[in-house]
Parts: sequence; structure tokens; C-alpha cells
Amino acid sequence: MQNQEEINRLKNIVQNLLDEAKKQGASAAEAGLSQENGLSVSARLGDVETIEHHCGQGLGITVYFDQRKGTASTTDLSPESIKETVSAACSIARYTSEDSYAGLPEEERLATEFPDLDLNHPWNLSVNDAIALAIECEDAGRSYDAEISNSEGASVNTHQGIHVMGNSLGFIQGYISTRHSLSCSVLAQRGDSMQRDYWYSVSRNALDLEAAAEIGKKAAARTLRRLGGRSLSTRQCPVLYSAEIASSLLASFIGAISGGNLYRKSSFLLDALDSQVFPEFIRIYEQPHLKGALGSAAYDGEGVATTSRDIVSDGILRGYVLSTYSARKLGMHTTGNAGGVRNLTIDSGALDYQGMLKELGTGLLVTELMGQGVNMVTGDYSRGAAGFWVENGEIQYPVEEITIAGNLKDMLKNIIAVGNDIDYRGNVRTGSILVERMSIAGE
Repeated sequence: MQNQEEINRLKNIVQNLLDEAKKQGASAAEAGLSQENGLSVSARLGDVETIEHHCGQGLGITVYFDQRKGTASTTDLSPESIKETVSAACSIARYTSEDSYAGLPEEERLATEFPDLDLNHPWNLSVNDAIALAIECEDAGRSYDAEISNSEGASVNTHQGIHVMGNSLGFIQGYISTRHSLSCSVLAQRGDSMQRDYWYSVSRNALDLEAAAEIGKKAAARTLRRLGGRSLSTRQCPVLYSAEIASSLLASFIGAISGGNLYRKSSFLLDALDSQVFPEFIRIYEQPHLKGALGSAAYDGEGVATTSRDIVSDGILRGYVLSTYSARKLGMHTTGNAGGVRNLTIDSGALDYQGMLKELGTGLLVTELMGQGVNMVTGDYSRGAAGFWVENGEIQYPVEEITIAGNLKDMLKNIIAVGNDIDYRGNVRTGSILVERMSIAGE
């Protein structure tokens, strides 16, 4: 009940903001308000390193004078500040050029149903308990093996936020969400070889986090297996992206079909709608209404209803990722993706992690990527990488100081398999992804 009262209080502030915009002559307006609080604790070498309490708030308003747009924001929620913020936005709008594509979403596309998505799970964690968790996590990593020589520490984070948005079409809604995490990073040394690696767990519900000791042990095990890394000679071979970094491939794909890149004609998938961009067995889709998931929401950043939909089926691109503005620029309709995709999922195959290694046969398993190296216009792809050389489905030795390269259009079409070793720790849900052939630049 207390949570709903706070949401209602913030809704009133947003409504006052919209009313003030109308008073000052705006033909339309939209506003958003957020309040956030949390706790972050880090420990290193068994001692507390930082304790931070987070508490913040902010609101922003966008006003329209026909097709002229102005935006302003503030962290002060007093009536005087609200009036000044609206005045600032209106002043900006009066001096901007007209943009025939600007404006609120079509009213019929706004969300009207608001299911309980199970997003709010407060973690009443005391500072002392958070310290104990961080130290337990790091101790488990440091004591895992004698070759663990140092630590970058362990961190515990809790976060809760209230988000309310509304517009002059009568839409006004809000929700509360939480996000909690626990992470650890350690270093190992063997002779002249020194490596670091990490592991983390994140969830809306603290009960779903991995145990602190297990996180520390995983961080240590991942670090130890990288010791003795070597480079490779330049070659071409199959490449297996481990599940925790395979999401970067899908993120690049989503970037290429996002409205901003499309209407600017800066995408390697320009005019690719309804064409084959993946092998026939690939299906990629959004699930914005999954209960408790990190990317779930009933509406997007404009209040447009989110829907479950196939972006790719049978390997064919079925839809773009569009906000209202980008959709209008393209002569299309919004897909409810202002703010991005939500719980993007790629269907997995029958193979687990070991099965994917067998499918790889002889080639490169990539577990870390460095740098950007993605040209969204041409699809050219070149990134620093580290991982393991695999022969006959068995890891042989760690690899470092190499670059993997290809063209994303070819890479997406040449995906051989997607593993069922799915990483659920983010907004993109995917298992490991095997690409038939890429270039490796090494020694």
C-alpha cells in the first residue's frame, strides 16, 4: 500500500508538470520522473573498501509547439522548480526548427493493460550483512588455489527505483522495480604469466542470486584457466562465442535494424526486411512480459504498449526496432521499442556447452572481447579477443593477444548452432553461438 501511495504522489507531480506545460502554451507534452535508492559495498583483501548509499531523483519534460520540440530536466521537485523547468523547455521549443516527424505517439498505440510483472523485490540488507557477503565472496575466490595471487575485490549492490511517466494524451503510469547483484574479480600468477577474470550474479530478487562463495570460486576457476595464454598464427577457423559474450553478436544485429541507423542509412542491413539474414533454423524474438525478468515492462519509453513478437523467424527478418520518431521517418509504425528491445531471446538448439565444443571440433572458443571494432555501415567486424584453442572438441590451451575479424552480414548467415547453455543475466538471452568461419590475426 505504501508503494502505491508513493507512485500516486509521483503521478500527481507528473500531472502538474503536464498541466503547467499546457498553461504555458504547449500543444502537447510528455514527462518522466524517477526516484532511486540503493546500497553498494565493496571489499578487497578482506577489508571494506567502499560503502555507498545511493539516493536520487530526477524529472524531465518534453514539450511540443506543433512540430517544434523542447526538453528540460531537474532534480528539484518543488512547485517553483517544476514551473521553471517547463518554462525552460517551452523557451527551447519556441526557438527550434519544425520537424514534421516530431510528436507524441498515436493515442491508440499507448498501453492500456498493466499486468503485474513481478519486478519489485526489496532486499532489506544491512551494511554489516552486505560487508559479510562481499568478504565471503572474495575469501572463497582468494582461497580457491595457491596461484590466486591478488584480488580486485568483491561487490554487493542493491537497487530499487520508482519510475512514472505520462503525456498529454491522458497516459500516466508508474511501477517499482529492483535489481541486485554480487560480483568478484581475482588475479592469478604462474611464473611470468598473470591473469584476471571475474564472475557475477544479478537478479531482481536477491533469493535468485548465486551463493556468494560460488561466485568467488567461479571467478577464481575462470582466472586460473587463463594462465599460460599464448597467441595464434594468422588463420581462418570456426569460432564459438561463449554464452556470456554471444549477446554482443545479437546486440550488433539489433543495432543494425534499429530505426536511428535505418533512417540515417547507416546500417549494413538497410532494406533487409523480409529477407534471409540468418540460417533457416534461427528464431529471435522479444518477451517483454516475462515475470521477474531484467528487461520486462508493459510499455516502452513513450508509453507505447510492448508486445511479444518475432523479429526473426525461419532466418528471415520480420520486423525492425522502432520508436515513434524513427518509425515516422521510415513511413512505418512504432514497434514499441523506444528505449530498446526487451528480453531479446534466440531459440537454442539441443547442444549443451560440451556439445557445442564437440560441434566446434577444432577452432577458437572466445570468452572475452576487447574494443569496439564494429562498422555498422559496412558490417565489417574486428575485435580483440581472448579464449581457448580447441581440438577435437577438447580445450587445449588458453589464447590471448589475437584479433578476430569478419563481416557481420556473413557471420550472421553462417551461424551453425546455438547452445542451450543460456545466460539469463541480462536483457539478451542466448546460449553459446558457433560461427562457421572467421579470420584470426595473431603472431
